Amino acid sequence: MIHLDYIDREWTTATTPMVCMHCENPTCAQACPADAIKKGEDGVVRSALKPRCVACSNCVLACPFGVPKVQIEMELMMKCDMCYDRTSVGLRPMCATVCPSQALLYVTAEEARRLRRGNPVNTFRFGNEEVRTMVYLYLPQGQESLEVEADVVNDIWRSSE
Repeated sequence: MIHLDYIDREWTTATTPMVCMHCENPTCAQACPADAIKKGEDGVVRSALKPRCVACSNCVLACPFGVPKVQIEMELMMKCDMCYDRTSVGLRPMCATVCPSQALLYVTAEEARRLRRGNPVNTFRFGNEEVRTMVYLYLPQGQESLEVEADVVNDIWRSSE
């Protein structure tokens, strides 16, 4: 349920995993006219409910991270749900289990600070909008949030088409 995105396709084959950030206030769910996207009490934002999803792509356009993907043939939005079938029974998500470089972790923020250099953050700025997430990214020590310029968001959105 994750996908890889090219960092700079013109110059390198380097990729980065694109996982759902599980926002505190998920815009994908807010933009869904069918009320098909739900956030659980545990904070995990689920893929769309099949009986409700109308494959309108509003969630794709609303997500500041460009994560949801609409599977046209299935008429369903699908995205990372932290392998809810695994994490709900105490297992790690599959991506964290099989990541060969250990770049993807499924640990608490405190454990992440202990295991890695840098600063795990879950606050992102998109213009005037601040988005807090369950998922942390590593930034250089001392940097508390990530400001994303509109051009970067547009590039991410275009590359996911």
